[in-house]
Amino acid sequence: MDLLQNMNRAMNYIEEHLAEEVDFKEAAKLSYCSEYHFKRMFSFLAGVSLSEYIRRRRLTLAAFDLKDHSAKVIEIAIKYGYSSPDSFTRAFQQLHGITPSEARSHGHALKAYPPMTFHLSIKGGTEMNYRIEEKEAFRIVGLKKRVPIIFNGVNPEIAAMWKSLNEEKIMKLKSLSDTEPFGLISASANFSEGRMEEKGELDHYIGAATTKECPAGMASLEIPATSWAVFEAVGPFPETLQNVWGRIYSEWFPSSSYQQIEGPEILWNESKDTASPAFRSEIWIPVAKNRTP
Repeated sequence: MDLLQNMNRAMNYIEEHLAEEVDFKEAAKLSYCSEYHFKRMFSFLAGVSLSEYIRRRRLTLAAFDLKDHSAKVIEIAIKYGYSSPDSFTRAFQQLHGITPSEARSHGHALKAYPPMTFHLSIKGGTEMNYRIEEKEAFRIVGLKKRVPIIFNGVNPEIAAMWKSLNEEKIMKLKSLSDTEPFGLISASANFSEGRMEEKGELDHYIGAATTKECPAGMASLEIPATSWAVFEAVGPFPETLQNVWGRIYSEWFPSSSYQQIEGPEILWNESKDTASPAFRSEIWIPVAKNRTP
């Protein structure tokens, strides 16, 4: 697909500039999408952040360069963006398990991370239910907390946020809801770098989408008018939700004419009979039309 071809063009640019500062804006320009979308798409497709990929590629090339005994360690360190031999040695040892000096000797095992390219894999054409919503500006009002990024299992910080909601708080939040998605929602925003390595933190909100003013004592996230891609997930929770979330980035974005723009990722869950294992959820992601090559 065009998006993957464009991203591969950006990957070629990155590969050619590993021995100097990589201009992420230029890489995104070559991919015909925003820097924000380029970084997000890369992290979901590759499973690591763009900065971590570049670090691994540079240290892979550094290991090859160390085999040239005429090159000084400090020269190789500076070539790949390290300001001192000590910082280079720490990074090199963290990846390869040995020091640069040890790497110059034969018989030591080293790690190599080859250049990455992207290809679309056809997996049977399972349908995805989605719609595009155009929304005027609104705000998310409710609880807010900076929480660690955790993929598997229960995030104890988010679980504590939900436990703090008594019936009175829930009814107050629901009374503020006057725009889709209606009712109680969750939203995640301001992700730290390293999301795919389960590093860093994010701002998590539990509240309501509203055009009303934010009451005293509550947090507010202002959201400008934009388009949203809304994906439906129906089935056992959380397996179905996690599956749909992964397919959004690995299948829908690469084959669609949209790119993700900066903004919160919103999750809405339908109220249900807890005796049933099936949940109906909606994932809301802010999007814009791709740039035209």
